[in-house]
Amino acid sequence: MSEDGQNYSAAGEVAQVKLRRGRGERTWIALKKAPVSAWFGMIVIALYAFTAIFGPMLAPYGEAEIFAKADEPWAMLGGNPDHLFGTDQIGRDVFTRLIYGARNTIGIALITTLLSFLIGGALGLVAAINRSWLDQLLSRAVDVLMSIPSLIFALMLLSIFGSSIPSLILIIAVLDSTRVFRLTRSVAANVVVMDYVEAARLRGEGMAWVMRKEILPNIMPPLVAEFGLRFSFVFLTIASLSFLGLGIQPPTADWGSMVRDGSRFIQFVAYDWTLALPSLLPAGAVALLTVAVNFVVDWFLHKTSGLRDDH
Repeated sequence: MSEDGQNYSAAGEVAQVKLRRGRGERTWIALKKAPVSAWFGMIVIALYAFTAIFGPMLAPYGEAEIFAKADEPWAMLGGNPDHLFGTDQIGRDVFTRLIYGARNTIGIALITTLLSFLIGGALGLVAAINRSWLDQLLSRAVDVLMSIPSLIFALMLLSIFGSSIPSLILIIAVLDSTRVFRLTRSVAANVVVMDYVEAARLRGEGMAWVMRKEILPNIMPPLVAEFGLRFSFVFLTIASLSFLGLGIQPPTADWGSMVRDGSRFIQFVAYDWTLALPSLLPAGAVALLTVAVNFVVDWFLHKTSGLRDDH
């Protein structure tokens, strides 16, 4: 390589480093200006993610390990000090089940949300670009699926195909992709008519290139915000199905099934309030993550919308 070529290459690398550094600085400035609610949400999400990733190392016992005494109360309420939150109805450590429940429930919800965006986002972009019979066919099919209540439809399909984890992921992803399709098609339809998209078509660029390079980068903010909201809905759907007995099956730990197992004591809470604790722990974990995700999504929407605070 000539000396001029080496100089151009070095200059290009320096420019890329400066660009990445500038983006990092802008991101850090935006994070510093984030409200307390957004920081609270990000910290909670980070803690949940850490627990889900390193769950087996954090859990004191095995996921399905059974001990001699069932329904052990909390350690602070006079129970066995070896079991922080006691044991469940068959003697499994509740604290361990909570940790593994984070790994299973959040992991499955994340995979399902990613798959729903892959399906709904791709079909929505195709429908927005190809405004012909294909757009009408996809839109009418989505309308039919959306006209059926999602939870009831999911219960019916899981009863037919079984409650395995692959079936759960695929069924919920397909049903949830209808919402992603509607949003993607709506925001992409406003970008498709822009001059730079038409110029790319006139240059002879293919549909895949136009989707990837011209349309997708310009519709990312609403899609990212929708991803957070969709994750919350999928997370709650999986917990609801597990509570009803058609979601994640035992002995796999799941917060929805833990709420169901602890709910048998609810009718006796008037006599002993501690009997509500087995249900409140997993239910509180579900509620806290949902609130945290919504805080972050709300801040992100405000940030990308171009609105500014008056004060």
